[in-house]
This record gives sequence, structure tokens and C-alpha cells, in this order.
Amino acid sequence: MSAHLHLGTVHPRTLLHDIARSGLTGPGVDTYVSELCWREFYADVLWHRPETAREYYNPELQGITYSTGQGAEEDFEAWAQGRTGFPIVDAGMRQLLAQGWMHNRLRMIVGSFLVKDLHQEWTTGARYFMQHLVDGDLASNNHGWQWVAGTGTDASPYYRVFNPTTQGKKFDPDGGYVKRWVPELRDLDAKHVHEPWTAPGGVPDGYPEPIVDHAHERQVALDRYQAAKGR
Repeated sequence: MSAHLHLGTVHPRTLLHDIARSGLTGPGVDTYVSELCWREFYADVLWHRPETAREYYNPELQGITYSTGQGAEEDFEAWAQGRTGFPIVDAGMRQLLAQGWMHNRLRMIVGSFLVKDLHQEWTTGARYFMQHLVDGDLASNNHGWQWVAGTGTDASPYYRVFNPTTQGKKFDPDGGYVKRWVPELRDLDAKHVHEPWTAPGGVPDGYPEPIVDHAHERQVALDRYQAAKGR
């Protein structure tokens, strides 16, 4: 319903009313209502702090060092095209290009990868999403990116870094999602689909090797964040 909420063809109060009238209960309902609340929360933040659409909610982290130059530009293009060599990231970005949408879990994974693994500013990803999302709501999108970057309203510490491989295994255990959007990996079994470099025959033809070492880049990100906080 995110596109309908964004375009105003349905109101969140209507959805809440329909849920209450249905009598449905359970974890799924609770999560759905919670997500509606988060949407309204971010809208309220933007209303009171309109500058946070493009500026850091937490100014302490404005001094983070980001990667620039040709290498950074090439990394961004690989991310945008779904050619990073990390299957769950690539599947999400290819779905975005094909449908203008992806699940919120994927938005967090690909966002973390851009900011924490490729060391690019959250504003870069936020702009790209707004260019492609059919539900590109300024408040939800940009504050969601600030959540990923650790610069926003969320109390969770800045050192949250998503591991794309473990995230893929946890939320796409049989590899069905990855295989749908990354056809180069369709012949791999579930054991290797999120780590194609471990397959007996190596990475399948046509699919890239990982463009970064996640463990190394995670530490680089943490060092840069810590340096920014110490300034």
C-alpha cells in the first residue's frame, strides 16, 4: 500500500479502521500497524525539522569521511545497476530498476551497503531512490536513509552495519528472491546462492566477483564514524 499512501489514494486512518473492523490480530497485524506509525512519525519529523530532508538530523556526524573520485563513482554505478557481487544487494537494486519498489528489509540492506561498505553519503542513495521509487515519499525515504546511516532520529548506534551475506541467508534462505532477480545465479543451490564465490565451479559466468571485502569495509566505516565523533 506504500504507493497508494504516498499518492494519497488511501489514508492511513482508513487502513487502521479496516484492520480494527476486521478483528484480525497477531504479530503480522502489529507489525503492519507499527510501520504505519513509523510513516507518520517521519512525516511529523519532517514537518518540525524540514531541513532534515537533506541535512543531518544528528550534526555530530557531518564530518564523516566519504569516498570520492573515479573509484567511488564506479562503485556507485555497480550498486545502482545491481552488479556488486553480493546477491541480495544486487537482487534488490535490480527489482528497484524493474518495478520501482522493494521490500523495506531490502532498502535497509542496500542502503547499509552503499553507506557502510562503499562509504558514500546517505544523500546520494536517498536521491537515487527518489528518482526510481513509485512510493518515493520524501519523509519516509530520506529519514529511512538517515536511519541506515546512523545520522537520524533512531537511538540505535551508528555502528549498525548490515552483513549482506548473512542478511540474505536469513531472509531469503532458499535463494528464491535472489534467483528471481539475478538469473546468473539460478543454477546454484541454496547453499551457495548467497555466496556464489564458494560454489564448486566458482562465480557463474556473467556475474561479478564481490567488489569489496565486507569485513574490511565494515572496519573502515567504523573507524571513519569514530573519527567524526571525536572531532
